[in-house]
Amino acid sequence: MEEFLRYLILNLVGTPEGMELTQSHGPHKTLFRLKLPPAEIGKMIGKQGRTIESIRNLLSASASRHGEKASLQIVEE
Repeated sequence: MEEFLRYLILNLVGTPEGMELTQSHGPHKTLFRLKLPPAEIGKMIGKQGRTIESIRNLLSASASRHGEKASLQIVEE
């Protein structure tokens, strides 16, 4: 899942510098935290949050194929 998410993000963000993707495993869920430079956060969120919502839906679908749950959180610096 991490490779899939990293692939999506790197294709949306103009520059990979300053991007940091971490994951933490809970008992029933994996949480991905994404840190981006302030100029790139707008690209990830998209108009009215449509882009980030689509990424979260793809992540959930990918996780459910493996019998897991996952979520993505954008962390501001």
